[in-house]
Amino acid sequence: MRILLIATNRHRRLMSLMNAQPAPIGLAYIAGYLDPDRHSIEVLDLMFSEDYLADTAARVREFQPDLIGISLRNLDNSSYIDPQWALPTTKEVIDKVRSLTDSPIVCGGPAFSLLPRECFSFLGPDLGIAGDGGETFAQLADCIESGETFHNLPGLVYRGADGTLVCQGPAYSNFSKPPRFDDLDMARYDQAGFGIGIVTKLDDTFSHSMTAGQESTHWRVLKPVEDVVHEVREMKDRFGIRKVFFIDSGFNIPLPHAKALCNSLIEADLKVHWNSYLAPVPEACDDEVLNLMKQAGSALVIMKGLGGPSLEEEGLEPSLQTLGDVCGRCDRAGIHYTISQYFGEPGETRETVETKLDFLRGINPAIANLRVGTRIRPETSIAWAALQEGLIDDESELIRPTFYVAEPVRDWIVDRLKAEAAANPRWNLF
Repeated sequence: MRILLIATNRHRRLMSLMNAQPAPIGLAYIAGYLDPDRHSIEVLDLMFSEDYLADTAARVREFQPDLIGISLRNLDNSSYIDPQWALPTTKEVIDKVRSLTDSPIVCGGPAFSLLPRECFSFLGPDLGIAGDGGETFAQLADCIESGETFHNLPGLVYRGADGTLVCQGPAYSNFSKPPRFDDLDMARYDQAGFGIGIVTKLDDTFSHSMTAGQESTHWRVLKPVEDVVHEVREMKDRFGIRKVFFIDSGFNIPLPHAKALCNSLIEADLKVHWNSYLAPVPEACDDEVLNLMKQAGSALVIMKGLGGPSLEEEGLEPSLQTLGDVCGRCDRAGIHYTISQYFGEPGETRETVETKLDFLRGINPAIANLRVGTRIRPETSIAWAALQEGLIDDESELIRPTFYVAEPVRDWIVDRLKAEAAANPRWNLF
């Protein structure tokens, strides 16, 4: 069977003061799970396309796919200052494909999985997959080819015979098969951002609590150290890439895993530079792990500041003192860091805004990202606050760019932060 996979992300995801164009890692994993002996697979990546609808039409006409998979990376660019909604582009692509073929269209990806019912209704595919789609999409392709039933597959979203929308719950993957990068412009992506993504570990998408001593059973994916090092080596040997981004909610948690990975990277002597997220937990940011990270090739870490969309849910909400301690440790280890500081979460006042600004002036980040408001995600405390305050009537509205900004600073915060960002060349306003 001929399978066409389409990555529709075209938004340049702003990272610090640069535009980073991330490679479609999720779609590469989907391609990696498909059986190449059973299916003919092509990938259409629209990130660098100058005319994405024309390119889509040309590929569909030429390849004549029997099944189309479409990946949605982000709902939007998460910017309050310049919000850009991504779903209309994907809808255009689906409509174009639909005009050229009757083959089934399947939607999935991180954005789709946040609000699968709402995304399905807006986009109008034949099927959807909520959660990690690798195993499910591969099984779906095999079932369609052989004529077997597939409606019981995990994560599948579809309309039942009575027209009601059915969602089989999120699918989970162990990411046991490597991603397939052969159809991507890896050289161009190497120059387009912070590095090609490599999954190291993933937390529970819907409910989790990270602590410094957390065991591996609390992670839905915790890749063995040797597998991570192997992927880094493959990236370097096959594509000449020396810059990678470890996809990880907090590289330094659990601490033993972080230290073991660093030691293995040092021993392998791959001479690569890598970036990742650092959880601002002092007990998981001891001098040993930071020095090991530096020796292992850490070029930059990304930290969240006070407040924000998820730190409280993760049990990682730092105080000014603890966050300052982590920043100081990074400085001493020679590790550059960016910090994303949110403004306008529930409880924000003019006084708390000034406290955060004073804190940013007292540290030495490579870049400080000042984020106005919090992009509201479903099933979070921010969403609950927005409902209680009447900012939204239903979480289904969150399919579009929707932000929470506390009422006491709502009419003042943008001008205040614009003035601060203008006075600080390493401060970036979202």
